[in-house]
Amino acid sequence: MTDFALVQQDDLDRLTEMLAVLAQGFNNLPHAEPMQTDQTAMRRTLEQVARLMHDNYPYAHPLYAGQMLKPPHPVARIAYQAAMWINPNNHALDGGRASSTLEKQAVAGIATMFELHTHLGHLTSSGTLANLEALWIARETHPSLCVASSAQAHYTHARISSVLALVHETIPADDQGRMSLPALEALAKRGQLGTVIATAGTTSFGNVDPIADIVELAQEYGFRVHVDAAYGGYFRLASRLQPTVARHFDAISAADSIAIDPHKHGLQPYGCGCVLFRDPAVGRHYRHDSPYTYFTSDDLHLGEISLECSRAGAAAVALWATQQTLPLVRDGAFATSLDNCLDAAQTLHQHLSDSEWFTPLRTPELDIIVWAVNAADATTASSLAQRVFDLAAVNDLHLALIRVDAAQLPPSMNIDPGAGPVTCLRSCLMKPEHLVWVPQIWQRLTNAVQAAVAELPAAARQA
Repeated sequence: MTDFALVQQDDLDRLTEMLAVLAQGFNNLPHAEPMQTDQTAMRRTLEQVARLMHDNYPYAHPLYAGQMLKPPHPVARIAYQAAMWINPNNHALDGGRASSTLEKQAVAGIATMFELHTHLGHLTSSGTLANLEALWIARETHPSLCVASSAQAHYTHARISSVLALVHETIPADDQGRMSLPALEALAKRGQLGTVIATAGTTSFGNVDPIADIVELAQEYGFRVHVDAAYGGYFRLASRLQPTVARHFDAISAADSIAIDPHKHGLQPYGCGCVLFRDPAVGRHYRHDSPYTYFTSDDLHLGEISLECSRAGAAAVALWATQQTLPLVRDGAFATSLDNCLDAAQTLHQHLSDSEWFTPLRTPELDIIVWAVNAADATTASSLAQRVFDLAAVNDLHLALIRVDAAQLPPSMNIDPGAGPVTCLRSCLMKPEHLVWVPQIWQRLTNAVQAAVAELPAAARQA
């Protein structure tokens, strides 16, 4: 990877140009001497920081195909860094006037992507906070009723429910990892269900809950629907989704609330989450007064519709700049990049399906793939997966691991369903560049599994 340029000179030039334009807006002020810093000490410290940061995986490179990590777009990085020279705080307008305006516009763009023509929403520091706000509103609007999520939903929903003193019910998942509709309806019939959390892309397998069917049940039984689209939400714009999956993404517009993470597929730096409510009237639950904060304008201060107080205005600036450069429209450059991720996952899935070494557990619905290493028993399959993971990393291919119950493995593997957890391999092909890098990924993966199998005792190899 000697030709991989982590830092592009063009990006540094654009940042310098932007800072020069930014400075022009404040050149009427009298000179103020900045705090003096020992330049030698600062240079020494920054060099040390740069060297310490070598201890990271190459997240920006296509050979990093492990966890859910996607590099920010250059326009997002540059806009964020330039905004940091101002360091706005988007809690109140006197802390971030321009950045608050850009946040409202950027959030409106995300709402339009989901066809929410009226909405209440704002950015958060993470998807966890976005989900927390949605469940807090669920508690305020449906007090004493429980919330429910699938067994494959993110673990934070149960934890957030505990923080909010909400009763949380876990709904079983079907054999494809999606929320079981019969189990959901059985729970709804008990009459104590206030909110259902549907997941638009689980973080384990990338499966999409049957959102359209959940919305229909909500209309029948009167519960709210919150969609956790933190990982998968932007696929609303993709054109290459399976028809059944696309149907459920189309139904997100009927949800009462949505959480989405621009710092995942939205090409933003950490942390940038977003929460949206279909009914602006839920803003009444945020009502509070701060006599020393909200005095500079009668316009809406974002802190008046947010549980968080101080938030980085630079995140809003970066998101707005990215959406201006790559509009959130179908068939645009941004949407095409998502289709590339879907195609990359399907291409790797086909390689895995045709291989004598591996068995994919499910056909990917988004851009996450999970597969097992073929072996005679669960213990050997787990050991091989760990060894493939290690050997691939030596050759600069970085994957992820996941423990899967043996009962979830395909019957063709002939693994005892009662064998307990089995270690499998997992990839998030979140970069559009992954599509053209699949041949390289596959070659390195094949080399790793062949080397791992060669290390086995002869009897185990024959089995």
